Amino acid sequence: MTMSETAPTIPVLTKVVATIGPGSQSPETVRRLIEAGVSIFRFNFSHGDFAAHESRLDTVRQVAAELDRPIACLGDLQGPKIRIGKVDPPGVLVSPGQAVVFRNDLSIARVDQTPAGPVAVFPTTYPPIVDEVRPGHKVLINDGAVRMLAIPPEAGGELRCTVTVGGIVTSGKGINLPQTAVSAPAITDRDWECVAWAVENQLDFLALSFVRTADEVLELKSRIATMCPINRSADLRGESSTIPVIAKIEMPQAVENIQAIVQAADGIMVARGDLGVEMDIARVPVVQKELIAAAHDWGKPVIVATQMLESMIENPAPTRAEASDVANAVFDGADAVMLSAETATGKWPVVTVETMRRIAAAAEERIASLASTHEAPTQLIKSKYQTAALAHGAWQIARDVGARAVVCWSQAGGTARYLSQNDFDVPIIAYSSSLRACRRMAILRGVIAVHSRAPDGPAPLAEWNTQSDRFLLARGLAKEGDAVVILCGRPLGIAKAVNLVAIHRVGSDESGLRTHKHTER
Repeated sequence: MTMSETAPTIPVLTKVVATIGPGSQSPETVRRLIEAGVSIFRFNFSHGDFAAHESRLDTVRQVAAELDRPIACLGDLQGPKIRIGKVDPPGVLVSPGQAVVFRNDLSIARVDQTPAGPVAVFPTTYPPIVDEVRPGHKVLINDGAVRMLAIPPEAGGELRCTVTVGGIVTSGKGINLPQTAVSAPAITDRDWECVAWAVENQLDFLALSFVRTADEVLELKSRIATMCPINRSADLRGESSTIPVIAKIEMPQAVENIQAIVQAADGIMVARGDLGVEMDIARVPVVQKELIAAAHDWGKPVIVATQMLESMIENPAPTRAEASDVANAVFDGADAVMLSAETATGKWPVVTVETMRRIAAAAEERIASLASTHEAPTQLIKSKYQTAALAHGAWQIARDVGARAVVCWSQAGGTARYLSQNDFDVPIIAYSSSLRACRRMAILRGVIAVHSRAPDGPAPLAEWNTQSDRFLLARGLAKEGDAVVILCGRPLGIAKAVNLVAIHRVGSDESGLRTHKHTER
C-alpha cells in the first residue's frame, strides 16, 4: 500500500512543554524526549547556573538540528522569593495555637521560653514582611503545609502570628502571603541577569513570575526591546530578536487583572502550584477555565502547568486523577501542558512525555467526536485585523469542505497563531524561512512548523503548493484528493502579507495557486 492510499492520521494537537534538568539533560534523553513529543524545553532559572543552562541549551539546539525539528526553549524567571531564613537542623516544630514571631534582626531562628509557652522566632529573606502583613492576614510556609494567622504585634519591627496548622519549619522554605499587598518587584536583580543571558543566547520565550499587573509585563517587554535593536527588515523576515513574554498567573491579583495582563503578554501560563496556595484550592479548577477562556478571547496561547503527572516523578504510571487533570486541560482549550520535576529530576522522563501525549490524544479524539462549539477569539474579531478575519473564515471553509489540514505561509508566525486560536481539529502546517519564527510556533496548538526557504522560481506559489503536498503525503496527514485550505500572501517570505485563501485537493491542479501560474510575479 502506498502512502497516498493510507488513511490520513491526525497528530496530537496539544503541545508538551518539558523542564530540562539533571534527569533529562543528556543528548540521548533529549533526543528521546523530542521523538516522544516535546515541543518546548523549559529552563528553570530557579535552579542551576548559567554554565549548566548553556550546556543544556547547546544540547537541545544540536539535537533539534539533527532531527530537523524547530524546538523552542523557554526561560522561566524566578521572581522574588520570600523565604524563611536560617534554621538549625532538623528544624523547628510549631504546633497549633503556638505563637510565632518574624523579625529582621535575627541571623538564625530560635525558640524563646515565655510564661505563655514557647515562641518560635524566625528570620526571613524579605524584611518588609513585618510592615506589610496586617493582623488577620494568612501566612503560609512550605506551600501551605504550615499555616498561620497574623495577630497584632507586641513590639515594633516584628510580625506576630498564631499557628493554625503545625509542622516542621526548616531553612529556606517559601512563605506565601495570599492576602498581603507585597511591594516586592516582580523582577529581581538576578532576574535581569537571566534576561540578559536569554537575549544573548536567543531563547524563544521568557516566562515572568509573580505577575500582578500588566505594567510588570510591559516593563519586561520594554527592557527586552532596549536589548534587541529594532530592525524592520528582520521583523518582516520573521527574524525579530525580541523575546515573547509569557505571564505566569500565580497570584490572586493577576487573576483580578487578567484581561489587561493577557492583552499585554504574548501568552500566559496557569501556574497552579502557587495559585493553589495563594487562593482557595477549591477555586483553582474554575480559575483555570476562566484564564484559558481569557487567553482564547485575545488569541494568545496558554500553558497549563504544575503537578500534572506529579506521581510519575517516582512511578512509571500516573494516577487516574492526574490523567483526568491532563485531559481536562485539553478539554478546557490549553495550547500546551507542562511537566516540571517529572522530566527535570524524575525517574521516567520519556515515559512521562509519552503518557501525556497519549492522554492528550484521547481527549482530542473525544473533542473531535462532539458537535462543534466553535467560538472565535472575540477580541481579535473586534480588532478587525485582516489576517485574523481570514483565519476565522478559513475555519468555516475547512469545516464545510471537510479539510484534512490547513496549510499557510506564516513568515513571522502571526497567521499560524490566528489559525491556532480558532480551534481547528486538524493540523495547521505553517511554513516560514525563519527558523526563529518556526521555533516560536512550537507553543501553538495544532501547528506543525516547517522551516523552508521561500520559493523564488517563476511560479513560487505553485512550487510551494507542490512542496506542501509532498509534506502532507509523506507525513500521512492527507491522501491524494483530500481537501486542504491554504492561506498565503504575495510574495512568500514576507510577514504581514497574507491576503489569499484557497481550497486545494492534494495532488491536483484545482487551486488558484497552480492554475494561474502565468499571473505570478
